Formats: sequence, structure tokens, C-alpha cells
Amino acid sequence: MTAPVSRRTVLKGLGAAISLPWLEAMGPLTAWAADTPVAKAAPNRMAFLYVPNGKNMADWTPKGEGTSFELPHILQPLSALKDDINVLTGLTADKARPHGDGGGDHARALGAFLTGCQPRKTDGTNIRAGISVDQVAAARVGDQTRLPSLEIGCEQGAMAGNCDSGYSCVYSSTMSWRSATQPLPKEVNPKLVFERLFGNGPDALRAQRDQKRKSVLDFVREDSSDLSKKLGADDQRKLDEYFSAVRDVEQRILRAEKLPPVKAPDYTKPTAIPAAFDEHLRLMADLLVLAFQADVTRVCTFVLANEGSNKAYPYIGVPEGHHDLSHHENNPKKKEKIRDINTFHVKQLAYLLTKLKAIKEGDGTLLDHCMIAYGSGNSDGNRHNHDDLPILLAGGGCGTIKTGRHIVFPKETPLNNLWLTMLDRMKVGLPNLGDSTGKLPSLAG
Repeated sequence: MTAPVSRRTVLKGLGAAISLPWLEAMGPLTAWAADTPVAKAAPNRMAFLYVPNGKNMADWTPKGEGTSFELPHILQPLSALKDDINVLTGLTADKARPHGDGGGDHARALGAFLTGCQPRKTDGTNIRAGISVDQVAAARVGDQTRLPSLEIGCEQGAMAGNCDSGYSCVYSSTMSWRSATQPLPKEVNPKLVFERLFGNGPDALRAQRDQKRKSVLDFVREDSSDLSKKLGADDQRKLDEYFSAVRDVEQRILRAEKLPPVKAPDYTKPTAIPAAFDEHLRLMADLLVLAFQADVTRVCTFVLANEGSNKAYPYIGVPEGHHDLSHHENNPKKKEKIRDINTFHVKQLAYLLTKLKAIKEGDGTLLDHCMIAYGSGNSDGNRHNHDDLPILLAGGGCGTIKTGRHIVFPKETPLNNLWLTMLDRMKVGLPNLGDSTGKLPSLAG
């Protein structure tokens, strides 16, 4: 019989601290995050992934409803995960509409996506939106983890200046808002995200560790060796797999550091950002998985690319800018290229979900204990409409969500009704959030 191990065990070393995934030696999963005999449910995690410029909706919206739906072209990368997702049709971000403010649909789309509040039209410092759903959750459950929340992305964005018809650049590049006037900038450098997850102590200690060019695992080896003596064979295997995943991310970050920076017209990308965009996306996805697996945080936002992004995708045969193409004017060739970009983004989602599903946790998987929302605050990029948004929700929410369905909601159902419903599953009960009008009982099945 193995000796008991506290759920809150952290392996420490010079400038490093590694939280642990769930191990059998910590007791049953029903006691997760608890060091008392009082049983608690497995923790729910929530992540919000954003993609810009809407979708080619004809190739996004499934045919059929309920469980008898067909995955269209853009969603084909999720074929193996069809039973783990819900495609949600009919949701609306009303506060992304002009309401008398004129142009600026891209800025409003991201600014209102998680807040359900109308962003103030300004390119000055008097920005205002609303508290975002992730930060509502972080304020309530963040004290149970090392980090209340994690904000990441893969495209740099300015926090000031005019980026969209008189709207500050902060709206186009920031998804998370701690308060109506306090946006939380995302981190796009994988190395800095890694340090936030696994760094410990002052910067000087971390710099000393970096100078020695050793793995973070080397500095917790003594603690790790002591822990291994308390573990059974299954736990040792699980710990080895977890450490291997940590080391793999480290090595990929180091490889990225050795590559020359990618030249861009306005700025030079920081070191440790992979030159290949798909590798950058997957590295960030792996960091998100590690954060959830080790219970470092239970709340994450991930902006794959900024709203209004004109990034080109030549490696999938699309050398034109994304935003330019989104104004397709029903040109079939342009719509095909938009479809290809959309499909590329969904492939990255499939990668993330597959990683989460591969990690066993209790009687299920890590994906079973997650709610991963994916979508855009624009629907058709050509029309700049904010109704009938492309929204997908993956994961079982600790058994509270019936998956494998295409759910069609009545037109003009607020997107914030979904966020309010997800908060319920985080044990955060609110009567309303932003422009919400109620919860979505149909998620339970």
C-alpha cells in the first residue's frame, strides 16, 4: 500500500515549482483539491478559444439537429471527437453591434465576446467594456489554484492606438477583462508562459537556472526522487508521462529560441516564439493542457489570432491576408480560401481536445472535466453580422453536459446565456452577466 500524498504537493527547486497531476496516492478523485476527509467533486475547468473574422458559415453549420447531425467541411478535423462536442447555432453577441456607434465591428466583436457589454468607442485611455466571464470565474475559484487564470495568444497586439474605426487596439487584441476598465493582456511568448506555470522565486533565481541551461525538472529532481518512493507503479508511470510532456514543451521552446526571429513589418517577434504559426499554436495548446493537468489554474483564455487579423497562411495555400479575404463579396474562390483558414484553425482545436482526451483522470479523462468554448464574435466576415455565431463547446463539464449534438437555439439568444450556464458548472451562481437573459437548460440534455 502506497503512502498518502497531499493533493497540494509541489516539487520545488532553484527558481522552479512543479504542481502534480492527480495520482492514485492522493486518494480518490472525489477528494480532488481537498486535504480533508470531506469529499469534493472533480474540478471543472473552463477555456475560451477565439478565432477572428467569422467563418464561411455554409461550411461551418451542420446539417441536422440533435445527435443525428453531419459534420460539415470546416468541422471535419473533429470527426474522431464528434461525441465530445456540441455545435451551438443561433447565439448572438448583440453588444458587438453598432447601436449607433458606426464602424468597428471587429473591435466590438472581441471586446463584447466574453463580456456581453458594449465597448466604449474610443482610441484613448478611457476604454470601457465589462468584466469577462473568465474573470468572474477566476474571482470565485482562483484561490484554489496557484494561478487564478491564464491569458495566452499567438498574435501580438497593441494596448493603445486606433485599430478599428476609432476603437482602441486593446479591444481588438484583448479577450479577458478583470473589470470594465482593466483589460488583461495575453502572453504570446511560450517561454514566459512556461515560467509563469513552473517558475518559482525571484527573477534572479530563474535567470540563474536558465544560465545553467538545465531543465526545470533537474531542479526538482531531489523532491521528485523522494516522492517516487511513495508511489505505486501506476502513479510512477503517470508521473513519468507528465514529466515527459513538460520536458517536451521545454525542448520545443529551446529550439524556437535558436531560430532567427520572424521578420514582420512593424515589429520583431520576441525570442522563443516559433517561426511556424502552427507550432506556436500547438505549443500554447500544450501549455494550456499542462496547466489544467497539474491544476495550476482552472480558467484560461486563448486568442488564436486577433480580431481583424490580416495574417496570411501560405503554408496551407493561402498567401492572402485573412481579413482581406473575409470581405469575400461572395466570390467563390475567396470563400474557399476562408474555408481553408477556418479548417486550419479547427485542426488546432482538434489537437488540443485530443491531448485533453488522452490524459486519464479518475474514471474519465481530462476532457471530461473541462468546458472548452471555441468561436468568434463575428459570423460572416463579409456581412459583419453578430447573430448566428459559430460557437462550439467541447468537454463533459464533469458530467453536467450532454455532448455529441448540434443544438439550435431560438434566434437572438444571447451568447452570454451560454457563459452564465458554464459559470453554474464552476459553482459560480450569478443571476445575470452582461446582456444575458437566462441559462441554457438544454446543455444538460
